[in-house]
Amino acid sequence: MKLRIFTEPQQGATYDELLTVAQTAERLGFDAFFRSDHYLRIGPGDPGPGSTDAWVTLAGLARETSTIRLGTLVTPATFRYPGALAISVAQVDRMSGGRVELGLGTGWFDTEHTAYGIPFPPLGERFARFEEQLEILTGLWGTPVGETFSFEGAHYRLADSPALPKPEQSPRPPIIIGGTGAKRTPRLAARFADEYNVPFHTLDDSAAAFGRIRKACEEEGRERPIVFSVAQTVAVGTDEAEIARRARAAGHELDALRANGLAGTPAEVADKIGRFAGLGVDRVYLQVMDLSDLDQLELIAAEVLPRV
Repeated sequence: MKLRIFTEPQQGATYDELLTVAQTAERLGFDAFFRSDHYLRIGPGDPGPGSTDAWVTLAGLARETSTIRLGTLVTPATFRYPGALAISVAQVDRMSGGRVELGLGTGWFDTEHTAYGIPFPPLGERFARFEEQLEILTGLWGTPVGETFSFEGAHYRLADSPALPKPEQSPRPPIIIGGTGAKRTPRLAARFADEYNVPFHTLDDSAAAFGRIRKACEEEGRERPIVFSVAQTVAVGTDEAEIARRARAAGHELDALRANGLAGTPAEVADKIGRFAGLGVDRVYLQVMDLSDLDQLELIAAEVLPRV
């Protein structure tokens, strides 16, 4: 089981704060540092300095870390044209020496689109654009050097692209698709994803979602394995007061987070991670909301990592 640190910088975080968390996570032996890709705070509260651009941030972290993997959970297909996104991800992958992973989704937060002048089409069109983007990204990265790539879709057209630059990883950076949709998401995950992620759901709901993906992979005739992962809000402490304080800092009451997230003592949290492992989960993204609480990362690394 691999534990990954997952942050939400749109809630108010500077690049330097993210750098501190990423370097701490790397030092402590976590597998990856991931961040959301949002341009606006979600929910009420102080926006602080505002959000930061996900791929600009990851480019910086690529040069200021050396071993930890880096990625988004997830980049909205509405934010960037697929050709430009392919270039950005490939460049950051090269800057990191091949440590980048791309989480990609349809986009859902309409308010941030309105706030920054980004078109937000209806869900059906967003899914159609999402699928075309997956075809274009994999097509561009998979085109041999010296050949060109063309694509004609309902929403995007590429003609004789040189399909450069190439990412460091071959054949491409891993692609993560998430969500619990019952029809379109399993089909796209079976076709394109290296990893399928269930965000913030119970064990039972996660098991059902994984079952749909397994069925879709069988129907697709997919032979290569797919990694299963979950994202869970974390609040770990050595006593009830510390656990409750960290749950509140994450925006949750302790009882609710204990039931629906990863809250408790290190032993409790390790036990629940073990139950996710029983569903076939290989990676857990620990959503850390208080980026100043580096002591929690130290505790997880010392007392949870060795148990999983």
